[in-house]
Amino acid sequence: MDKEPITVQGLEKLKEELVFLKEKKRPEIVSAIAEARSHGDLKENAEYHAAKEQQSHNEGRIEQINDVIARANVIDVTKINNDGKIIFGSTVFLENLDNGEKIEYKIVGKDEADLKNKLIYFQSPVGKGLIGKNKNDLVEIKTPAGVKNFEIKDVKYI
Repeated sequence: MDKEPITVQGLEKLKEELVFLKEKKRPEIVSAIAEARSHGDLKENAEYHAAKEQQSHNEGRIEQINDVIARANVIDVTKINNDGKIIFGSTVFLENLDNGEKIEYKIVGKDEADLKNKLIYFQSPVGKGLIGKNKNDLVEIKTPAGVKNFEIKDVKYI
C-alpha cells in the first residue's frame, strides 16, 4: 500500500465529500430504496434497481475516499522554505514561449487533479516536466499535443 501525496486542501475536500456521501447521500438512497420497495414486485421495479445501483456507486466512492485518506501523505508547502524550486504542492507561473500565454498551475496529487481549476497531476507530462525545475528556467515539455516551451516566471508555496 503506497503512500499517495496530497495537499492539505485536497485532503479537506475529500473529507468534505466523504461527510456528504455518508450523512446526506446515503440516507437519501436508503429512503429511495424503501420507497421503491413499497411499490411491490421488485423484479420489474426500475426505480428499485436504479436506487440499488446508485447505492452501489455511492458505497464504492466512500470506500475509494477512505482508501485515499488512509494512504495520504499530506504535504503542506506553506511550511517549506521557498527556494524557487518546483515541488509537489507548489504553484507555478509560466509563460508559454510559443504563443506568449501566461499560465498558472498548482502541482497536486491524482485525486485533486482538475485541469479546469489549473490543478495538474504531478505525474502528468507537464507535472513531470516541471518538478525539480527552478524559477527563470526554460523548459521543453513533450505532451500528447506536441512539444511545449515554457519559461518559469515564478514559484510560490501557497
